Amino acid sequence: MNKLCKLLIVIPFFVLGCTPNIIENKVTKEINNLNLNIFSNNGDKKYSIKSPYSTYNNFDNKFQFLETTINIFQEGKTKFIINSDKATLSDNNKVIELEGNVKLKTLNQDEDNLFADNFIWNIDETNYLLTGNIKFENKNVILTSGKAKMDSNNIIEFFNPVKYIIKDIDNDNKYEINSENAYYNLNTESMSFEAKDKRVKSIIYF
Repeated sequence: MNKLCKLLIVIPFFVLGCTPNIIENKVTKEINNLNLNIFSNNGDKKYSIKSPYSTYNNFDNKFQFLETTINIFQEGKTKFIINSDKATLSDNNKVIELEGNVKLKTLNQDEDNLFADNFIWNIDETNYLLTGNIKFENKNVILTSGKAKMDSNNIIEFFNPVKYIIKDIDNDNKYEINSENAYYNLNTESMSFEAKDKRVKSIIYF
């Protein structure tokens, strides 16, 4: 328990819940069954991280996690749930990087699922960056690209080249189309895309 208290003193903005099984040396602490809550300066919960195994590096002030589950909160409620094989928390708890089988799920629309190889979020910014084998799928559409960005308004921008498939009422693939940048609005369930010269723009509502 004293070792856990020392960890809390080093990281004052953390609320850390885990079994009292911490193995440490002068630089690195190994922690099993970690449950970490991060709060803003005014006391609002920003996000939480769960991991069955993690390490904390005193020198770099960096956490590394395996088999992570991250909840991102907005106005006290869970907005997104993200799972990944590995994750890193650095820069004084401000930068989260997820790697391997990243899956982001929204709670507003149960069918919405966003997959990627990597996910990066700086909590001082409002955008989430996803790279590598991006795939968004719900009951209406499948979009794929190599890079995507999601903003605080729940709009996902898929960067060129983008492939999207519109499903029919039987949930079968009906139209398969390639385009330049595409945008999907999670709130309105609408998709828009446009060419670089801005002369061609379309919006599809589902």
